Amino acid sequence: MTQPAPAPISAAELPGLARRVIQADRFPLLATIDGDQPRLRPVSPVRTDGFVVFVANLRAYHKTVEIAANPKVELCYLDDHHDQVRITGVAQIETDRAVIQQIWEANPLLRQYLRSIDNPDFLLYRIEPKQVRFMREWALEYHDVPLD
Repeated sequence: MTQPAPAPISAAELPGLARRVIQADRFPLLATIDGDQPRLRPVSPVRTDGFVVFVANLRAYHKTVEIAANPKVELCYLDDHHDQVRITGVAQIETDRAVIQQIWEANPLLRQYLRSIDNPDFLLYRIEPKQVRFMREWALEYHDVPLD
């Protein structure tokens, strides 16, 4: 059996290809570190601006402790064609009330579940990308996506 030859990808195509994968995957996997043990779980981002990803969280969740101890995280997105995007970044608690309000108003599930934007259990993480990589299925090669 011959190995498939992936189509070449130009640098100009990468941001669009990566964004399509991100849009297609509603439940990317979020990796954190718990001491010396990696932890991985699906999350449901509540907003994505370019490659900045916002994830709602509850203070009682264990990832809160993990991110407080080490805010370096990675998100992995996979589409139906098995193309993949990995966003390596730093998670920080979003404090900008206007951003929180916009996300709150755009997400009925948040409102239904938490009842109040001022619910003390509610945290909103902003994951700032440090690196974004794209890989086509079977290509076995990551392409760095420009963060511009």
